[in-house]
Amino acid sequence: MGMILIDDQLTKRENAHIDIEDRGYQFGDGIYEVFRVYNGKVFRMQDHLDRFQRSADEIGLQLPYGLDRLQSFLEQLIETNGLSEGNVYLQASRGVAPRSHPFPEESRSVLVAYTIEGERPLEYIRNGIRTITEADIRWLRCDIKSLNLLGAVLAKQKAKEHGCQEAILHRDGTVTEGSSTNVFLVKDGQLITHPANNLILHGITRLVVLELAEELGIPVKEETFTLEDLRKADEVFITGTTVEISPVVQIDDYHVGDGKPGPVVHRLQEAFEKQI
Repeated sequence: MGMILIDDQLTKRENAHIDIEDRGYQFGDGIYEVFRVYNGKVFRMQDHLDRFQRSADEIGLQLPYGLDRLQSFLEQLIETNGLSEGNVYLQASRGVAPRSHPFPEESRSVLVAYTIEGERPLEYIRNGIRTITEADIRWLRCDIKSLNLLGAVLAKQKAKEHGCQEAILHRDGTVTEGSSTNVFLVKDGQLITHPANNLILHGITRLVVLELAEELGIPVKEETFTLEDLRKADEVFITGTTVEISPVVQIDDYHVGDGKPGPVVHRLQEAFEKQI
């Protein structure tokens, strides 16, 4: 990890400390972003920064400085740590104040960022993943990339206990997204994914897939679909910053299609590779 960013300073991790009354620690009162780095460069940096700002605005959190300056600090962090392939984690909390539920009258947000080395998940991309379905018990503002991730953590843990890589969430049978991904199905050559409303996070890779589908002439519907629709799909795949475009070959106890990645996801993966 090397150096980390705290507010506007790069420092060694062992020199960094967070106060026990930080509202991110006590209330989950904050937001975060995860950026993917390829060959030392952040993929879709501006889209991530814009979403970070939107999340801050939605919860009334004042960032310590503007996005241009933040981008400069993140680029400096990547260069200082010599990160070529991996991720950058960025978080902002509402700051330190005596513990009380309402926003403190005076507090300054605390911003933290660090780098994580990590190779691309090529096995998942090429061969697909196994998933389970799980009830979506999260709050109703999933469009905000907040620190409140316990519902997602529980779903991901259950998937792991079942030997799977992801949990596909649903509300009364209507599929929303994965515990840390967006979900697409393919039926008769058409992509279908949940609308980008308050029930899902509008993923950056999701956005890229929608753009690529338009370029490739693949029809897309952003509309709700059910667990039964998922069961009848020709192909299913998930998208996310760290999983890219990963085919789903098994859901619960049944195979998707013929149990192998399909032709539509292959086309999208090839186009995504060119963007990288």
